[in-house]
Amino acid sequence: MLGEDNTVSIAKTRFGPQNGRAEDVRDIKTDAATGLIKVAIIEDDESLRQALSFQLRTASFDVVAYSSAEELLEAADAKEFDCVVADIYLPRMNGLQLQEELNRTVPYASIVFITGRGDLSLGMHAMRKGAVDFLEKPVDDQALLNALAIGAHRSRTRRTEQSQRIGLEEVQRSLTSREREVFALITTGLLNKQVAAKLGTTERTVKAHRASVMNKMGAGSLADLVRMSAILRIHSN
Repeated sequence: MLGEDNTVSIAKTRFGPQNGRAEDVRDIKTDAATGLIKVAIIEDDESLRQALSFQLRTASFDVVAYSSAEELLEAADAKEFDCVVADIYLPRMNGLQLQEELNRTVPYASIVFITGRGDLSLGMHAMRKGAVDFLEKPVDDQALLNALAIGAHRSRTRRTEQSQRIGLEEVQRSLTSREREVFALITTGLLNKQVAAKLGTTERTVKAHRASVMNKMGAGSLADLVRMSAILRIHSN
């Protein structure tokens, strides 16, 4: 356990699938072995902050510790962390306010809360807003590591998707309005003739638009277009 007495009992990272998918855990174990996971710790208690930092560095994480939420947000590398571990009762800007700011400025960021005052309703609120976990002090080593495994995987997946979305949005802007309509309809699974009927045009014209969409988007197949539409969230509304 790691708690108010700041004792550390972990010697190496051993993730289990209790709190996440097994494949997520395997991916993060591989990353941890190469020291690639970057974690920000925000804890105003200096002794606990140091203990948490030592614990995670011992487990092969790249750790940067801060005494306040403001200190993290002002850091040049604030957008580079795979996961943030924060005390929910921070001075000035508290953990929930930090979470709200991260959701706005770094939407792919993952956050794990720790607290010395158990509050179920506060924890539920944080989880609804996207927190990975809400852990009570003394923090269980394995629970924290599992939460970091899930959080890092989520962050990296979201960061990759965001990068892909930015690139795809730029290419999508080259489509004509009719090509955008065809793109949206064919990626719902409609056949060319069904798309033609919806748009009041011919199947031949739809085929021509479809070919143009695939060429401009750099798609090699309909499956590629479907994947792109998911990244672009074309059907999210």
